[in-house]
Formats: sequence, C-alpha cells, structure tokens
Amino acid sequence: MRIKQVSIFLENTEGRLDEVLKILAQGNVMLRSVSLADTMEYGVLRMIAEEPEKAKQLLKDAGFAARIDEILAVEVPDAVGSLAKVVAMIHEAGINIGYIYGLSIDGDGAPIAIKTDDNAKAEALLEAAGVKTIGMENL
Repeated sequence: MRIKQVSIFLENTEGRLDEVLKILAQGNVMLRSVSLADTMEYGVLRMIAEEPEKAKQLLKDAGFAARIDEILAVEVPDAVGSLAKVVAMIHEAGINIGYIYGLSIDGDGAPIAIKTDDNAKAEALLEAAGVKTIGMENL
C-alpha cells in the first residue's frame, strides 16, 4: 500500500531538528517513523505522521520547506536475502528506487518505506508476489 510521507528540508545547523520536533509535538502530531539524511549544508527529514497534512501545514506555517510524497510501505520477511528479493523485483521491472529506510512499527517482518519512480507499478508487482504492503491504518 502507499502511504504519505512528510519531507522537510533543513539547514544543517544546530537545533533545527529540535525545532521541527517541538513544532510537531506542540501541534499534537504523532510520528511513527523518521529518517534524517544530511550533507554539509542541508538535511532531508522524512517522517511518517498520523496526520501528514497537519504536520506539513504546521511546518510551513513555521517557515520550513515541507512537502508530502507518496511512498510504499512493505513488510520484508525476517530472513536472509528477503530485502534483496524485494529490491530485485522492483529493479527487474525497470522501476528506480530513490531511497529506502526502516519503519518503526510492529509487524511480523522488517517494515520498510520505499520511494520509487512508479509507486503504483511497484506496489502491484510486490503484492502479486505476496509481499505484504502496509497502509496508513497499520501505522
């Protein structure tokens, strides 16, 4: 299934992450997973929030560049080579993966978020192969 992810572009300076998290906490936004990738000058904070539109608006109102992206959430079986199989299916279908990160939600396997250049095709492919997808209702 596809879920909504909030992405925030942050200057790589002291206190910026703290500021974002305080805004969301004060706005009563529940976060389910976060991923932060950085460079010398900026970072990209990706979050799965229970109310993504609310999170985006709170951050925009505070002057942050935020957007919502649709991503896939799948449960990779807890076995050697499982992630390799999922990635190979997507690659062999000619779909590019932009990034992957782990999700911190309960499940039988290892939940991950995947951003591809064709989420609908990747989702159909994985579901047909029996890969469990995760929707917003499972967060």
